[in-house]
Amino acid sequence: MQNPNEDTEWNDILRKKGILPPKEKLKEQEQAKEEEELRILQQQSIVKTYEDMTLEELEDNEDEFNEEDERAVEMYRQQRLAEWKATQMKNKFGELLEISGLDYVQEVTKAGKDIWVILHLYKQGIPLCALINQHLSGLAKKFPDVKFIKAISTTCIPNYPDRNLPTIFIYLEGDIKAQFIGPLVFGGMNLTRDELEWKISESGAIKTDLEENPRKQIQDQLMSSVKSSFSTKKDSDSEED
Repeated sequence: MQNPNEDTEWNDILRKKGILPPKEKLKEQEQAKEEEELRILQQQSIVKTYEDMTLEELEDNEDEFNEEDERAVEMYRQQRLAEWKATQMKNKFGELLEISGLDYVQEVTKAGKDIWVILHLYKQGIPLCALINQHLSGLAKKFPDVKFIKAISTTCIPNYPDRNLPTIFIYLEGDIKAQFIGPLVFGGMNLTRDELEWKISESGAIKTDLEENPRKQIQDQLMSSVKSSFSTKKDSDSEED
């Protein structure tokens, strides 16, 4: 195909007849086309750049965006802000908090939508309560999207009997989903953090990475030991006969 910009006799004839535009106009059209292509490339480059920017970087570079870019950037900023807020909400706790009965409604009943609350009722001087507080502190760090709180029992429930301690209540949006009351439920001072994690996870409050109940492993070992001991005794009795 012949180039319309070439200085040929045929092109001159076509220009005179108005079939081809004057050379100057062609140059303007080509220049405009090149500028449009450059603008598109620059815009694509900006889009790729702002998708990798933090919220602070978006604010620092907002003067470099044109009106069309600004609309896209604003939508992206809102998306990043929503993601940031969701992350902050999920990681808003991270420690075992002490409350009193006066705080109960605010911290438990009004904890918020989809917020799990683990409340430990305890008293000073009870070793198992101290052990559970220690375990809950570790679990609070491991599961920062769950609210772990503790309270001296009688500040929440007047005259609550010490024989029921330790007590753990598990709430979701103000409703009790599980409860563990008294030392026997926890297995005494041999309770490990993994065992407590598994017990709480059965309520749905936390998503444990443990593959099976740690207590089951201990029970299996005990049963194996008992069977072995029984078998040895049986063999010994047979030899005596």
